Amino acid sequence: MGTVQISSARIPYSALASEAARISFSNLMATPSAPPVGSSVEEQRRFYDAFNSNLVEQMKKRYDIVIQQARIAGLQVDIVTPSEGISARNRARVLINLHGGAFMWGAHSGGLVESIPIASVGRIKVITVDYREAPESIFPAASQDVAAVYAALLKDYSPKNIGIYGCSAGGILTAESVAWIVTHQLPKPGAVGTFCGSALDIQGDSAFLASPLTGQPFTDNPLSAKDLPYFKGADLNDSMVFPGNSPTLLARFPPTLLITGSRDFAMSSVVRSHSLLVEAQVDAELHVYEGMWHAFFINADLPESQATYSVIVRFFDRHLGV
Repeated sequence: MGTVQISSARIPYSALASEAARISFSNLMATPSAPPVGSSVEEQRRFYDAFNSNLVEQMKKRYDIVIQQARIAGLQVDIVTPSEGISARNRARVLINLHGGAFMWGAHSGGLVESIPIASVGRIKVITVDYREAPESIFPAASQDVAAVYAALLKDYSPKNIGIYGCSAGGILTAESVAWIVTHQLPKPGAVGTFCGSALDIQGDSAFLASPLTGQPFTDNPLSAKDLPYFKGADLNDSMVFPGNSPTLLARFPPTLLITGSRDFAMSSVVRSHSLLVEAQVDAELHVYEGMWHAFFINADLPESQATYSVIVRFFDRHLGV
């Protein structure tokens, strides 16, 4: 009911995106893809660690930062700070980053890619967490890890001065972590950001349309949480898995920033998450970048990425400590 048949079509890249994005998109289409579905998690982790490590080295040339490895609540973390020092305005503030990677990869290097620009542009401390991943661990292990790090930071920071953000799986985990934190009666953070993934499963129009829009074969069975080992045995209707299932739980969220792109397979879920947050009377802000693909802002050279970093920094600056 309501299904439409789409014939083969040629769709040009968006005329509303930057020229740099057009070039990057063309290069992306010409670059060898990740290991195929069904590859071992070890192969996937090697590929993405090399991919992310290369991005980290590029970012270090653009951003002057200091990286310190540490352990908080027994978990490995990277603490990223600007070499010029944390600004006076941000000395009592801290951000927690939750890396992407399908809940299976992205530890360390993936977290640094998401943390370096924000720490530098915002002149703020960012702590990126190596939470437990699948297949070794399953839901709610990552939520528990984030809550443990958050609780440890509460010894040194006011909750209103702590922000949490993440991209892709990290965006979903950010929403899950807020649900876990408030349900277990910890004070909620001052603000959060869910980017290219949010409070709902990957569904809707973009889950189907993003593949052909990014040069991939069309599929009528797009990726969703049921396909991820991390959610093995989990009830996907559980609001602790996807808080968007519960208006009551969403109403307890702090101010939330949502970011996605028009060619992101998670766009529909992010846009709908924003609508649900607004309906729950949460201070929620949505930015959709034209022509942009999933996790586009890991490319620090794009004007759209630079704009994204500024949006993130300004959002947390407005809301932390309020």
